Amino acid sequence: MEDFIDPLRSLIAIGLAGLLVMLRLDAERFGTAEYYEATRDGERPTVRRRLAWYGLGFGIAVLLLIVHPSPQAELFLGSGDRLGAVFGGLAYGALGIGQAIAFATVRYHRIRLPDTWSYPGALLNSTATAFIDEVAFRGALFGLLLVAGVNPTLANFIQAIIYTLATRLGAPGRDRYLLVLTLGMGLLGGWLTVATGGIAAAFLGHSITRFAVFLCTGHTGQTKPRGREVEEIEKRRRPPEGWRVIGSRESASRDR
Repeated sequence: MEDFIDPLRSLIAIGLAGLLVMLRLDAERFGTAEYYEATRDGERPTVRRRLAWYGLGFGIAVLLLIVHPSPQAELFLGSGDRLGAVFGGLAYGALGIGQAIAFATVRYHRIRLPDTWSYPGALLNSTATAFIDEVAFRGALFGLLLVAGVNPTLANFIQAIIYTLATRLGAPGRDRYLLVLTLGMGLLGGWLTVATGGIAAAFLGHSITRFAVFLCTGHTGQTKPRGREVEEIEKRRRPPEGWRVIGSRESASRDR
């Protein structure tokens, strides 16, 4: 009987992994995608829609843990080496913070801290999305590829590429910085998952990196093209430094 049940449970787990990938593809509709700023009609998503996406992702992750015969050993759905996970995750996070600071310095010439009211939502989105991503791609998909006999290095590249495609960051008009960053996160997360035997390190580093990008750029994900940020538009509207606009109140007060 067990010879029949275990393969059936594995097939169900494959289906659940596919559902997680599809959920990631549909992240824009729920307002949780990296490139998300507003819906097509210009409205912000409701909290209910975001929570629905998180709930679906967490629910499928729990089902994977229950259904698969050995989710920790084959799908990496566990912490693995806990000490290695902590140090590996913090090292990953440090790299993420460093690249976020470097990008903000080059792009904005400063750290562009966002409004404080947006911190709780960004922290929730960074953490919850990182968890769902790691379960889906560094966990279920990567593990299933290895079980199928795919070479670990090739399997890592496959899951990272599928992850990058699932985020839809390669579409026209999307920021290439996030595209390259996402591919790098997928590869590094996969390597850490094999090295530690679990997704905990990848999840920790992923969460830190996501939140660091938010803190440094002021965006939860997609940055705007050059010249489209609020301060850049305002700067173009102002006269060059040292110039005075004739007829303005400031010019009249100086003339007095």
